[in-house]
Amino acid sequence: MKNKMIMKGQKISERYQIIKSIGEGGMANVYLAYDTILDRNVAVKVLRGDLATDEKFVRRFQREALSASSLNHPNIVEVYDVGEDNGQYYIVMEYIDGKHLKNLLKKRGKLTVSEVVDIMLQITDGMSVAHDSYIIHRDIKPQNIMILENGMVKITDFGIAMAMNATQLTQTNSVMGSVHYLPPEQANGKGATLQSDIYSMGILMYELLTGKLPYKGDNAVEIALKHLKEPLPSIMVDLPNLPQSIENIILRSTAKNPKNRYLDAREMHEDLKTCLEESRRNEPRVRYKFPEFDYDDARMAKMVQESKKVNKPMTDEEIAIKINPDEEKKQNKLLIILLSIFTGLIVIVTSIFLLLPAITNQAKIEIPDVVGMPVEEAIEKLQDKGFVISDDEQEISSSDVAEGCVVKTNPNVGTKKKKGTEIVLYVSTGSSKIAVEDYTGKNYLEIKGALEAQGVKVLVEKKDIDDENKYGEGEIIDQSKKSGEELESGDTITIYIPNIVIKYPDFTDGSFNITNVQNFAETNGLTVEIEEIETSEYQVGTIFYQSKPAGYTVLSGSSFKIKVAIAPTSSESDDVDADNIGVTDGLQ
Repeated sequence: MKNKMIMKGQKISERYQIIKSIGEGGMANVYLAYDTILDRNVAVKVLRGDLATDEKFVRRFQREALSASSLNHPNIVEVYDVGEDNGQYYIVMEYIDGKHLKNLLKKRGKLTVSEVVDIMLQITDGMSVAHDSYIIHRDIKPQNIMILENGMVKITDFGIAMAMNATQLTQTNSVMGSVHYLPPEQANGKGATLQSDIYSMGILMYELLTGKLPYKGDNAVEIALKHLKEPLPSIMVDLPNLPQSIENIILRSTAKNPKNRYLDAREMHEDLKTCLEESRRNEPRVRYKFPEFDYDDARMAKMVQESKKVNKPMTDEEIAIKINPDEEKKQNKLLIILLSIFTGLIVIVTSIFLLLPAITNQAKIEIPDVVGMPVEEAIEKLQDKGFVISDDEQEISSSDVAEGCVVKTNPNVGTKKKKGTEIVLYVSTGSSKIAVEDYTGKNYLEIKGALEAQGVKVLVEKKDIDDENKYGEGEIIDQSKKSGEELESGDTITIYIPNIVIKYPDFTDGSFNITNVQNFAETNGLTVEIEEIETSEYQVGTIFYQSKPAGYTVLSGSSFKIKVAIAPTSSESDDVDADNIGVTDGLQ
């Protein structure tokens, strides 16, 4: 059964009027629609193709979507309705005017540490509510995370992700979802748990910080094997100055053994809340309590065989990894050979690592503590130890270290390096406190740019106003921090700009004609239906009815109706005259 084309203006279940298509995927098409009953814009996700004809999947899809509708949290896209119309199964959700995290990554490459922590705090906060109800998402990835202009994060696709995974796991022993974020236990054919979402969130956090995925391959099975047996590439290679607390969160969430991960999203959220505190910057590296590599060797051998058969290149779309446990009868010889070679390489590398210092006879020395020292004094102390000072001196603000003194070094103080190692100094520019001014009346883009250049995080929110002539476009009308307050780098301020709310006027007050109404509808993206009524109660051309009352908020894309008086037909007019004459004669 092919998908039925849904056209602009079509109504689903006589309620949701389609405005436009806003997305297509392997499982569903998404449309912006207008809810004619509750008078609001919504997103309608309609199941595609074979899924809509799979009776078992449809039942589970409806059940899981209804379960997701019970989740109430600002960081989870709200599910309003689930239904079926003429063979088309759909979910009605909160409409989010934002971008997927994947789009943001493509545009920016990678995000800052503070941005990533803020995003992950929101995701784990929302997922905590789901995990409290033992609802597992099973498909956490940047394509399923929306981010609004003001920085708010929204998790999407609970219903479809849950239904798809549950059906596939029970019906075909397939694991659905993006293999790049696939937990090892699912790649090995086991069921998803709360810790499965934790793993996917850890991979997501790694990607947001580095701008790349930790595991790549030519096909799905090859990538799944890497999730199973390869340690996570060290994030410190790409981000050497990353606080150890951040790496620890990623290491704990992406542990191969679920027992070494956070218990649920709430525990991960609590760890994220303090990860940027200075006291945690150099905390000890995480050590796993339980063995990491505890997978089914027979199943892995089968997956190696599968990977030989799959040659098509990977995409970021959802894919299926087929694993057939019935064929797991013996170890794959190739796997044993590869493991033997791998073990031999480890022995060789270890030997070189142990013998090289003796061969080169060059001991490592500890980088002395120069934090808080004037630059000249710090340089002298480091050079006395045999280190080279980099010309690439960095300036950073600090409330704790005086201007012109060293805040930190790279490599860090206390680490052991060879003589001749180049040291980068980070020098304090002093306190970064910024005095807040009265920004009302100024353009928000100008103020946002100026504050962000000083390290302040600026959130922009809209406030409803009903007078479009009162403020200019983009003009600041309010601010969360008042004039005279002080901000430091990393602090947040919210500035408010007008959101002009157009109201329906009273078309029946005698000042409007059909042309005026049509112009109003065209200007505001509305559809107007004009019904002409023959009547002698009103003057010809009088508008005596409107379906949307005066003062009602205008929503672009919606429709309304007016009724206009026209002259009665001649026969009706003659009848009226005859009656009047009769009455007059009778009175005489």
